[in-house]
Amino acid sequence: MTDKPWIASYPEDIQWDQEILPELVHVAMDRAVAAYPTRSCIDFLGRKYSYAEIGALVDQAAAGLQALGVKKGDRVGVFLPNTPFFVISYYGALKAGAVVVNFNPLYSQPEVERQTRDSGCRVMITLDMTLMLPKLAGLVASGDLEKVVVCKFTDALPFPKGLLFSLLKRSSLAKVPNAPAYVPFDALLKSGTVLRSVALNPREDLAVLQYTGGTTGIPKGAMLTHANVSANRSQVRSWDPRLIDGEERMLSVLPFFHVFAMTVAMNLAVAIAAEMILLPRFELQDLLRVIDRKKPTLFPAVPTIFNAINSHPDIARYDLSSLNFCISGGAPLPLEVKQAFEARTGCRVVEGYGLSEASPVVTCNPVFGLNKPNSIGLPFVGTEVEVRDLEDSRTCVPLGENGEICIKGPQVMKGYWQKNDATAATLRDGWLHTGDVGYMDEDGYVFLVDRIKDVILCGGYKVYPRIVEEALYEHPDVVEVTVIGIPDSYRGQSPKAFVKLRDGHQGTDAETLLAFLSARLSPIELPREVEFRDSLPKTMIGKLSKKELIAEEAAKRANDHT
Repeated sequence: MTDKPWIASYPEDIQWDQEILPELVHVAMDRAVAAYPTRSCIDFLGRKYSYAEIGALVDQAAAGLQALGVKKGDRVGVFLPNTPFFVISYYGALKAGAVVVNFNPLYSQPEVERQTRDSGCRVMITLDMTLMLPKLAGLVASGDLEKVVVCKFTDALPFPKGLLFSLLKRSSLAKVPNAPAYVPFDALLKSGTVLRSVALNPREDLAVLQYTGGTTGIPKGAMLTHANVSANRSQVRSWDPRLIDGEERMLSVLPFFHVFAMTVAMNLAVAIAAEMILLPRFELQDLLRVIDRKKPTLFPAVPTIFNAINSHPDIARYDLSSLNFCISGGAPLPLEVKQAFEARTGCRVVEGYGLSEASPVVTCNPVFGLNKPNSIGLPFVGTEVEVRDLEDSRTCVPLGENGEICIKGPQVMKGYWQKNDATAATLRDGWLHTGDVGYMDEDGYVFLVDRIKDVILCGGYKVYPRIVEEALYEHPDVVEVTVIGIPDSYRGQSPKAFVKLRDGHQGTDAETLLAFLSARLSPIELPREVEFRDSLPKTMIGKLSKKELIAEEAAKRANDHT
């Protein structure tokens, strides 16, 4: 492969080899507080907090955690949706010298318990909500958790919303046990302890344990150092030189516990002293009203959110023109979705690619410059990408040929937490082996073909689900699609497509779709089965999910054989 072909394609005002200095993640908050103390840091459902206010609360939270006994390197769980509590807890834990462990608020109790024990969390910060708090009782009883810091949800709401919520949504509020292990967030802030400075090495000390299925599906904690996380924030910042410190507004609907939102929505916002307009969950009507009224300029999202906006029947009623920079991540962005959103808003959507092990962003299409259809863009500043042979991982394949995408850069993790074998399999000679199949063209643009584990093996041929999905998205009646492999007695496996149609187009049948695909796919790529659904499984961030469909198919076939 030609050495760094992407450099010739780089935007004129961005240098691929610019210096990225390692620093502690929370230093960015201190800078924003010093430079823009009166600037709005957070707008949560109409309640605003300045950078000075949030900075003071971060310091108080850090001192409070130290008063609870949190020391350098201790793991602190953040088990919260997008609220001011998340930002305060995240930066407060880092400033106290702790390592943040992000927890999905929708985790089941066994998932919470498994991740807590694996990470060795001593302290967990959560809300007084039935969705979260009761899941921690067993961990407190077993002694796995020493302290649970409980945030009162109504305290974050503006008056009278807080009062109305406590009156009308009482069933959503959990009763907090009257026990020493449970500490009110207010009490944490009022500990009266003087914050002690902690000596940290950004290159060596961990900032975040970000749990991921990785390439094996077994949850593992990606060890992200302060240098990893701050480097990726700087790489994202450099990608749009137009961003103006102290003047941007970041629409934050993606949950911060997810690594994409943590870096691109929260850490980037703090680094440029942007106002974060926080939404605790994705609800399309609310999202459109917020864009129309609060005029955000930056909007990171996943393809399903862009697609939902495109499909809204009354989209013309909303003014979306304030948006200047939209980055799509978390899943492949269908070309039709990108083009439709850009036509409606006048805002360019650039597709990026990343993974938890890289903090997470690795490549992105230029904000200004050529966006190649279906490409995941150019390697980020300071990032090298090689495409390695699928059979011989030490050999690079020629430009244009499929192979495993491998990465080297300042954002690449230190390794997996307490899993040396998994680390050795994924990090080899300084290169992160992603488990993703793709290729690089002669201009250095990278194209993602599929996950190695998702490739469908049909009679000796490899069928990539993303290729089939892209073809189905070209049909005007298709709004969402997921393709998986199912057993085939003749070929070993064949593709099956699960399809959601646009409202009012339920007359489209499998025969029509297969006829449409026949001119776009080879016979071996054509789905053997097409199943229509009213909705398709998604992850917490709105990414279409295959694992539920794979499990359904396996269970169905097991029942057929009994």
